[in-house]
Amino acid sequence: MVRSIITRRRLLGGLGAAAGSASALASGAFIGPAHAQSAQKTYVLVPGAYYGAWSWHRVTERLQKQGHRVYALTLTGLAERSHLLNKDITLDTHIADIANLVEWEDLTDICLVAHSYGGCPASGALERIGGRVSSIVWVDAIKPADGQAFRDLVPFPIEEGAISRPAPKAIPPTSFNDPKDVAWVLSKVTPHPIGTFLQPVKLTGAREKVARKTYIRLPKFQAAAMDKAAAECKADSSWTVLENTTSGHSVMIVEPDWLTDVLTKAA
Repeated sequence: MVRSIITRRRLLGGLGAAAGSASALASGAFIGPAHAQSAQKTYVLVPGAYYGAWSWHRVTERLQKQGHRVYALTLTGLAERSHLLNKDITLDTHIADIANLVEWEDLTDICLVAHSYGGCPASGALERIGGRVSSIVWVDAIKPADGQAFRDLVPFPIEEGAISRPAPKAIPPTSFNDPKDVAWVLSKVTPHPIGTFLQPVKLTGAREKVARKTYIRLPKFQAAAMDKAAAECKADSSWTVLENTTSGHSVMIVEPDWLTDVLTKAA
């Protein structure tokens, strides 16, 4: 398996500066073996659309075995909180889910990790909790600008009167390597509250002020919004950009060891 790494300022794990995006891609460089972790870290994991904390279980277990504190969220209206689905859930609701967890648990020096849609509420939450966050990792995640809604970046038709988008009933064969994972994911996904897709996010630059920022692009999942986000990060020297060419969109399920290694180096 070949995984390419692009870095604009540094390679994770102190591997040294990359010669440039093109050369890093061409070389097919690998992330080095995991280093011993000398300090406990705190991770807050935000799932993508239709997903819940369950999607992070494999990574959560690995990080906890290394002695880290891990808080995997389920956003309001989804998974084990699907009984709370209602027409009044907005992006602000999901922003509050993240910010309230951090504030009520008195978390600091956090690595905030967002997958896919999770990049929208995580970006908004940083406006409240940015001072508590020392690093962020966007895992094939939306990177909205101020005033953008998820639907602006990922257009879809709206059924009149609908309060949610239906959960996927099928998954592209390139998304997972194991058919058992496909069956497991389809048994877990739930409808997603539509208001969270429609409300624009209000940003004043808190995301950009985070000291350590990593973007992971998974190009087997073809999505213009993620291509745009990765391109923006490549053009910004404050971001490190990684590309995993062997995993589908849900890398936390498909390659949890790889993602865990990245997270321990990125925090």
